[in-house]
Amino acid sequence: MQRREARKFVLTALYRGEFLPTALDDLFEETDPKDQRTYIETVYHGIRDRQPEIDRLLGEKTVGWKFERLALLDRNILRIGVFELLYFDDVPPEVALDEAVEMAKKYGTEQAKKFINGILDRIWKEHRDGAPA
Repeated sequence: MQRREARKFVLTALYRGEFLPTALDDLFEETDPKDQRTYIETVYHGIRDRQPEIDRLLGEKTVGWKFERLALLDRNILRIGVFELLYFDDVPPEVALDEAVEMAKKYGTEQAKKFINGILDRIWKEHRDGAPA
C-alpha cells in the first residue's frame, strides 16, 4: 500500500467514525495496510486523541463558516492535513499540504480544494513563523 492509499484509509476510518464506532482492526480485516499500518494507526489515533484541539484550531480559521457545518469529508481531510502538518514529522509540510489538496480534489466538495489549501496554508505559515496557530 502506498502512503496516498493509507491517507485514503484514514479518511475512510474517520468518515465511518462520524456515524458508527470504528475499530481500525475491523477495517484492517477488510484491507491489508501492509507496510503502512504504523502510519495509519499513528495518524488515526493521533487525530482522535487531539480532535478537540484540531477542531478548535480549524474552527478559528474557518472564518465565515462554522466548522461543524463543513461537509464531513472536507472536515476529515482538514484534520488529516493539520495532524500531518503540526504533529507528524515524518511528512514534509509541502507534502502534507499537497496531499490534502489532492484528497480534496478527489473526495471533497466542489470548492474544497481552494478552501482546504487556504486553511492549511495559513495554519502552516503561522506555525512555521512561531505565531500561535
